[in-house]
Amino acid sequence: MKGLSAILITKNEEGNVRDCLASLAIAEEIVVVDSGSTDRTEEICRSDPRVRWFTEEWKGFGPMKNSALGKASGPWVFSIDADERVTEGLAREIERLDLTAVPADGFRVPRKNYFGTTWVRHGGWYPDYTIRLWRKDAGRFDERSVHERVRLSGRVGTLRGDLLHYTYRDTSDFLVRMERYAALGAEEMRKEGRRTTPLDLAFRPPFTFIKMYLLRGGFLDGALGFRLALLYARYTFAKYSKLREPDGG
Repeated sequence: MKGLSAILITKNEEGNVRDCLASLAIAEEIVVVDSGSTDRTEEICRSDPRVRWFTEEWKGFGPMKNSALGKASGPWVFSIDADERVTEGLAREIERLDLTAVPADGFRVPRKNYFGTTWVRHGGWYPDYTIRLWRKDAGRFDERSVHERVRLSGRVGTLRGDLLHYTYRDTSDFLVRMERYAALGAEEMRKEGRRTTPLDLAFRPPFTFIKMYLLRGGFLDGALGFRLALLYARYTFAKYSKLREPDGG
Protein backbone atom coordinates (compact mmCIF):
# COMPACT_ATOMS: atom_id res chain seq x y z
CA MET A 1 0.00 0.00 0.00
CA LYS A 2 1.61 3.22 -1.14
CA GLY A 3 2.67 5.54 1.67
CA LEU A 4 2.43 2.95 4.46
CA SER A 5 5.49 1.83 6.46
CA ALA A 6 5.37 -1.03 8.95
CA ILE A 7 7.69 -0.84 11.97
CA LEU A 8 8.94 -3.79 14.00
CA ILE A 9 11.53 -4.42 16.71
CA THR A 10 13.16 -7.84 17.06
CA LYS A 11 15.55 -10.00 19.00
CA ASN A 12 15.86 -13.73 18.26
CA GLU A 13 12.47 -13.98 16.56
CA GLU A 14 13.24 -16.59 13.90
CA GLY A 15 10.23 -18.62 15.03
CA ASN A 16 7.83 -15.70 14.56
CA VAL A 17 9.11 -13.12 12.14
CA ARG A 18 8.56 -14.92 8.81
CA ASP A 19 4.80 -15.22 9.38
CA CYS A 20 4.68 -11.69 10.71
CA LEU A 21 6.31 -10.28 7.56
CA ALA A 22 4.10 -12.41 5.33
CA SER A 23 1.00 -10.89 6.93
CA LEU A 24 2.19 -7.36 6.10
CA ALA A 25 1.08 -7.25 2.46
CA ILE A 26 -0.33 -3.79 3.23
CA ALA A 27 3.16 -2.30 3.80
CA GLU A 28 5.26 -0.61 1.14
CA GLU A 29 8.31 -0.83 3.41
CA ILE A 30 9.08 -2.62 6.67
CA VAL A 31 11.53 -1.02 9.11
CA VAL A 32 13.09 -3.61 11.43
CA VAL A 33 15.22 -2.47 14.37
CA ASP A 34 17.00 -5.43 15.94
CA SER A 35 18.76 -5.50 19.31
CA GLY A 36 21.35 -8.21 18.74
CA SER A 37 19.73 -11.36 17.37
CA THR A 38 21.98 -14.42 17.31
CA ASP A 39 19.56 -16.68 15.41
CA ARG A 40 18.24 -16.45 11.82
CA THR A 41 16.13 -13.35 12.39
CA GLU A 42 18.34 -11.13 10.22
CA GLU A 43 18.55 -13.68 7.41
CA ILE A 44 14.77 -14.11 7.33
CA CYS A 45 14.10 -10.37 7.44
CA ARG A 46 16.61 -9.51 4.74
CA SER A 47 15.01 -12.07 2.42
CA ASP A 48 12.02 -9.70 2.16
CA PRO A 49 12.96 -6.91 -0.30
CA ARG A 50 10.75 -4.41 1.56
CA VAL A 51 12.76 -4.70 4.78
CA ARG A 52 15.16 -2.00 5.88
CA TRP A 53 17.33 -3.58 8.59
CA PHE A 54 18.96 -1.72 11.50
CA THR A 55 20.84 -2.97 14.56
CA GLU A 56 20.93 -1.00 17.82
CA GLU A 57 21.64 -1.63 21.47
CA TRP A 58 18.57 -2.32 23.58
CA LYS A 59 17.10 0.85 25.10
CA GLY A 60 13.68 -0.34 26.26
CA PHE A 61 10.50 -1.08 24.32
CA GLY A 62 9.31 2.51 23.93
CA PRO A 63 12.66 3.98 22.86
CA MET A 64 13.33 1.11 20.44
CA LYS A 65 9.94 1.53 18.78
CA ASN A 66 10.44 5.29 18.54
CA SER A 67 13.76 4.61 16.83
CA ALA A 68 11.97 2.44 14.26
CA LEU A 69 9.29 5.11 13.87
CA GLY A 70 11.91 7.75 13.13
CA LYS A 71 13.37 5.62 10.33
CA ALA A 72 10.06 5.05 8.54
CA SER A 73 9.82 6.95 5.26
CA GLY A 74 6.06 6.72 4.73
CA PRO A 75 3.60 9.37 5.95
CA TRP A 76 1.59 6.59 7.67
CA VAL A 77 2.93 3.82 9.90
CA PHE A 78 1.64 0.49 11.14
CA SER A 79 3.29 -0.88 14.29
CA ILE A 80 3.44 -4.63 14.80
CA ASP A 81 5.26 -7.09 17.06
CA ALA A 82 6.92 -10.25 15.77
CA ASP A 83 4.33 -12.47 17.48
CA GLU A 84 1.43 -10.65 15.79
CA ARG A 85 -0.29 -11.17 12.43
CA VAL A 86 -2.47 -8.90 10.30
CA THR A 87 -5.61 -10.82 9.34
CA GLU A 88 -7.00 -10.72 5.81
CA GLY A 89 -10.01 -8.81 7.11
CA LEU A 90 -7.87 -6.12 8.72
CA ALA A 91 -5.66 -5.88 5.61
CA ARG A 92 -8.68 -5.39 3.32
CA GLU A 93 -10.08 -2.74 5.65
CA ILE A 94 -6.82 -0.80 5.64
CA GLU A 95 -6.48 -1.12 1.86
CA ARG A 96 -9.90 0.46 1.42
CA LEU A 97 -8.80 3.55 3.35
CA ASP A 98 -7.77 6.60 1.37
CA LEU A 99 -4.88 7.64 3.61
CA THR A 100 -4.60 10.97 1.82
CA ALA A 101 -8.12 11.96 2.80
CA VAL A 102 -9.21 10.09 5.95
CA PRO A 103 -10.52 12.40 8.69
CA ALA A 104 -8.72 10.47 11.45
CA ASP A 105 -5.07 10.83 12.45
CA GLY A 106 -4.86 7.24 13.65
CA PHE A 107 -6.81 4.04 14.12
CA ARG A 108 -7.08 1.53 16.92
CA VAL A 109 -7.56 -2.13 16.09
CA PRO A 110 -8.99 -5.04 18.10
CA ARG A 111 -6.29 -7.50 19.13
CA LYS A 112 -7.19 -11.19 19.31
CA ASN A 113 -4.90 -12.69 21.95
CA TYR A 114 -3.95 -16.35 22.13
CA PHE A 115 -2.47 -18.35 25.00
CA GLY A 116 -0.77 -21.25 23.29
CA THR A 117 -3.24 -22.14 20.52
CA THR A 118 -6.34 -20.97 22.39
CA TRP A 119 -8.06 -17.68 21.68
CA VAL A 120 -8.78 -16.06 25.05
CA ARG A 121 -12.14 -14.34 24.70
CA HIS A 122 -12.66 -12.87 28.18
CA GLY A 123 -10.78 -11.56 31.20
CA GLY A 124 -9.89 -8.34 29.37
CA TRP A 125 -8.07 -10.20 26.58
CA TYR A 126 -10.50 -9.35 23.79
CA PRO A 127 -11.01 -7.09 21.96
CA ASP A 128 -7.97 -5.39 23.61
CA TYR A 129 -8.06 -2.27 21.41
CA THR A 130 -4.69 -0.71 20.65
CA ILE A 131 -3.55 2.10 18.32
CA ARG A 132 -1.45 0.56 15.54
CA LEU A 133 -2.06 2.68 12.43
CA TRP A 134 -1.41 6.41 12.50
CA ARG A 135 -0.12 9.44 10.65
CA LYS A 136 3.60 9.45 11.36
CA ASP A 137 3.78 13.08 12.44
CA ALA A 138 0.75 12.74 14.75
CA GLY A 139 2.05 10.28 17.32
CA ARG A 140 4.90 8.46 18.96
CA PHE A 141 5.43 5.94 21.74
CA ASP A 142 5.93 7.05 25.32
CA GLU A 143 9.47 6.42 26.49
CA ARG A 144 8.63 3.56 28.81
CA SER A 145 10.82 0.49 29.12
CA VAL A 146 7.74 -1.75 29.04
CA HIS A 147 3.97 -1.44 28.46
CA GLU A 148 4.61 1.38 26.00
CA ARG A 149 1.67 3.06 24.24
CA VAL A 150 1.24 5.33 21.26
CA ARG A 151 0.42 8.90 22.28
CA LEU A 152 -1.58 10.40 19.44
CA SER A 153 -2.48 14.02 18.78
CA GLY A 154 -5.73 14.16 16.87
CA ARG A 155 -8.76 12.05 16.14
CA VAL A 156 -8.64 8.27 16.62
CA GLY A 157 -10.84 6.01 14.50
CA THR A 158 -11.63 2.34 15.09
CA LEU A 159 -11.12 -0.54 12.66
CA ARG A 160 -13.02 -3.82 12.93
CA GLY A 161 -10.53 -6.33 11.52
CA ASP A 162 -8.53 -8.31 14.08
CA LEU A 163 -4.81 -8.26 14.75
CA LEU A 164 -3.79 -11.73 15.92
CA HIS A 165 -1.42 -11.90 18.90
CA TYR A 166 0.26 -15.20 19.76
CA THR A 167 1.37 -14.13 23.18
CA TYR A 168 2.61 -16.82 25.63
CA ARG A 169 3.30 -20.36 24.42
CA ASP A 170 2.40 -21.90 27.78
CA THR A 171 2.62 -21.36 31.53
CA SER A 172 6.39 -21.87 31.58
CA ASP A 173 6.85 -19.19 28.92
CA PHE A 174 4.69 -16.80 30.97
CA LEU A 175 6.69 -17.39 34.16
CA VAL A 176 10.03 -16.88 32.42
CA ARG A 177 8.98 -13.60 30.84
CA MET A 178 7.13 -12.50 33.97
CA GLU A 179 10.43 -11.94 35.78
CA ARG A 180 11.65 -9.55 33.11
CA TYR A 181 8.38 -7.66 32.75
CA ALA A 182 7.93 -7.39 36.53
CA ALA A 183 11.41 -5.92 36.91
CA LEU A 184 10.85 -3.44 34.06
CA GLY A 185 7.43 -2.49 35.38
CA ALA A 186 8.79 -1.89 38.87
CA GLU A 187 11.60 0.25 37.47
CA GLU A 188 9.10 2.39 35.54
CA MET A 189 7.04 2.94 38.69
CA ARG A 190 10.22 3.82 40.58
CA LYS A 191 11.06 6.44 37.94
CA GLU A 192 7.60 7.91 38.43
CA GLY A 193 8.27 8.25 42.15
CA ARG A 194 5.77 5.59 43.14
CA ARG A 195 6.21 3.57 46.32
CA THR A 196 4.63 0.42 47.68
CA THR A 197 3.47 -0.75 51.08
CA PRO A 198 2.60 -4.13 52.61
CA LEU A 199 -1.04 -3.32 51.84
CA ASP A 200 -0.20 -3.24 48.14
CA LEU A 201 1.34 -6.69 48.41
CA ALA A 202 -1.66 -7.98 50.34
CA PHE A 203 -4.49 -6.52 48.26
CA ARG A 204 -3.33 -5.78 44.73
CA PRO A 205 -2.70 -9.42 43.66
CA PRO A 206 -6.13 -10.69 44.80
CA PHE A 207 -7.78 -7.66 43.21
CA THR A 208 -6.03 -8.50 39.93
CA PHE A 209 -7.48 -12.01 40.17
CA ILE A 210 -10.99 -10.73 40.98
CA LYS A 211 -10.86 -8.17 38.16
CA MET A 212 -9.79 -10.68 35.52
CA TYR A 213 -11.75 -13.73 36.66
CA LEU A 214 -14.99 -12.15 37.88
CA LEU A 215 -15.38 -8.53 36.77
CA ARG A 216 -14.06 -9.11 33.24
CA GLY A 217 -15.61 -12.52 32.82
CA GLY A 218 -12.50 -14.70 32.84
CA PHE A 219 -14.56 -17.49 34.38
CA LEU A 220 -16.25 -17.85 30.98
CA ASP A 221 -12.95 -19.19 29.61
CA GLY A 222 -13.11 -22.12 32.03
CA ALA A 223 -9.93 -23.58 33.49
CA LEU A 224 -7.74 -21.37 31.29
CA GLY A 225 -9.46 -18.24 32.56
CA PHE A 226 -8.80 -19.33 36.14
CA ARG A 227 -5.14 -20.08 35.38
CA LEU A 228 -4.59 -16.73 33.65
CA ALA A 229 -6.14 -14.81 36.54
CA LEU A 230 -3.78 -16.59 38.93
CA LEU A 231 -0.77 -15.94 36.70
CA TYR A 232 -1.52 -12.23 36.46
CA ALA A 233 -2.06 -12.03 40.20
CA ARG A 234 1.38 -13.58 40.57
CA TYR A 235 2.83 -11.03 38.13
CA THR A 236 1.27 -8.20 40.14
CA PHE A 237 2.81 -9.53 43.36
CA ALA A 238 6.22 -9.86 41.68
CA LYS A 239 6.11 -6.31 40.30
CA TYR A 240 5.19 -4.68 43.59
CA SER A 241 7.65 -6.87 45.48
CA LYS A 242 10.43 -5.67 43.20
CA LEU A 243 9.31 -2.07 43.64
CA ARG A 244 9.53 -2.53 47.41
CA GLU A 245 13.13 -3.75 47.26
CA PRO A 246 15.36 -0.73 47.99
CA ASP A 247 18.04 -1.66 45.44
CA GLY A 248 15.52 -2.34 42.68
CA GLY A 249 16.72 -5.93 42.38
